[in-house]
Amino acid sequence: TAFRCRSCAGSVIYGEKEEGPMSKRKVGVYICHCGGNISDYVDVEKVKSDIEKDHDVVVTRTTMFTCSDASQNQIMEDIREMNLDGIVVASCSPKLHLSTFRSAADRAGLNQFQYIQVNIREQCSWAHSDDPKGATKKAVGLVRGGLEKAKLTEPLEPIRVTSVKRVLIIGAGIAGLRAAIEAADLGVEVYLVERENNVGGTVGTLGAMYPSGRKGSEIIDRLMEQVEERSNITLYTGSKMVSREGYIGNFDVRIRVSSGDEIDLNIGAIIVATGFRPYEPAEGEYGMGLSGVVTLPEFEQMIEKATGSPLIYKGRRVGTVAYIYCVGSRQGPEVEDGNRYCSRYCCNAAVHASTLAAGLPGGMDSYHLYRDIRTYGKFEQLYEDASSSGSIFLRFDPKEKPEVSLVGNELKVNVKDLLTCGEEIEIPVDLVVLVTGMIPADNTELTSILRLPLGTDRFYNEIHTKLRPVETVIAGVYLAGSCQSPKNSTESVICSLSAVSKAASLLVKGYVDLQPFVAFVRNGLCSWCGECEPACPYGAISKIEEDGREIAYVTDVLCTGCGACLPVCSKDALQLKGFTDEQVMSMIEGFAREVEGV
Repeated sequence: TAFRCRSCAGSVIYGEKEEGPMSKRKVGVYICHCGGNISDYVDVEKVKSDIEKDHDVVVTRTTMFTCSDASQNQIMEDIREMNLDGIVVASCSPKLHLSTFRSAADRAGLNQFQYIQVNIREQCSWAHSDDPKGATKKAVGLVRGGLEKAKLTEPLEPIRVTSVKRVLIIGAGIAGLRAAIEAADLGVEVYLVERENNVGGTVGTLGAMYPSGRKGSEIIDRLMEQVEERSNITLYTGSKMVSREGYIGNFDVRIRVSSGDEIDLNIGAIIVATGFRPYEPAEGEYGMGLSGVVTLPEFEQMIEKATGSPLIYKGRRVGTVAYIYCVGSRQGPEVEDGNRYCSRYCCNAAVHASTLAAGLPGGMDSYHLYRDIRTYGKFEQLYEDASSSGSIFLRFDPKEKPEVSLVGNELKVNVKDLLTCGEEIEIPVDLVVLVTGMIPADNTELTSILRLPLGTDRFYNEIHTKLRPVETVIAGVYLAGSCQSPKNSTESVICSLSAVSKAASLLVKGYVDLQPFVAFVRNGLCSWCGECEPACPYGAISKIEEDGREIAYVTDVLCTGCGACLPVCSKDALQLKGFTDEQVMSMIEGFAREVEGV
């Protein structure tokens, strides 16, 4: 079967490969057992015997673990001794070991982008463990496709971009302040922009924090002292970003400062540390609006003011408190556009607040009404302390939520306790504390300026939770703290240090290498219809004039290789390096070819 590409106006027919010495490539193919993860379901020897028949394949090997040092050394030896001009590794997902094998190819003298990885674990053995024959047949097809692409690879070079040694940090809460200090200590010039007139964010409003016992305001004050000690940190409060142009290593941003004036900054990277907002219950939600019903942040402020004296609410001493958990978190489908996620920190914060309140003069009876207690890690000690000191924990079914009522001046909570087989319990209380979760900060304008994607939870999305946890799809823009997902202060600081590490790695050395898989224009085919420009979500395509003709131009440092521009081009003038029409069609032809003996 032959495939004809319309962009080539019939000049090339894929699937009809020219024979002869000029078309001969020297490709090595390596098929991994993955310790049985692949070979238990895929007949790797059958894959090998099929692939080694191809006249462009000069070496084929199966290995127990291709990612091992020994296997990598074998690949490098083959590249050098057999003068390979392409390699294919059939193993696990490229997300795990793409850089591993690219590095091995590069060390052996082969262009790293002439390496092709084929996923026969997640896409074959794990997906079709109930059908070994089908998994093997599919694996043969996938490896054939990778092989056909390898034959058409050409040496590509990373796009090297010089970077200025300056970073912009948006948000001066605990994550932003800590990031600024760390970046400054690495010799980077820091611009710290805070929308509010005061720094510190949520942590700056907190009282005693667990486990240190230090007030949040004290921690922020100490961080601010460190900021002021560093001459390479410039802080703008009451300010915000109003525009952003440029690319990784060389962004041009405009900041509107508190006076209303606008200043232009040239920076190399951006760290977003805009924090979160506490959830605000709707009127009537768990009694919200009734006298004696407060949120956890409000209760924490009451404790802070009551230090050394009994807790007083509207002139009366508070002796009994009911805490209702998961308010604004883990909401079910009955809540339109509800927050399905767990806010993680709330259980810890509520139990800690109850222990602080119980320690006030006069003591306090505490009832914790919860769905699940999630005092994870070291915070389990909080739960143990609260339980041993007399706090009562009652578990409710989310389908039968606690009801809060006010009869006269008497506040009551009714709940069915699952721990006593659904017994209905009525609790007279002086105060109801709604344990509210985190919701994303209102960053609509900033999100639009930076073009950052949001997750289903409306927090900023990282590229990969485990492998690239602070990077965004916009190269040079990193995430820090709870703007990304609910986090406590410790986790936010850890995240901010990670973001600084990633940013500094490109700023300190003065350049960054970008992937070469970007769109390019076949100038002879382009007549500038203009369809590609709005299709690009990254602003990488513009119109230029060349030899009296208007054509499209791709700014490669802005392009992410997403391919959104390709299908809108009616003349196929746009192509993607590493994924040209010819390469893609050859992959399809290789995959579609009949597999014998399976």
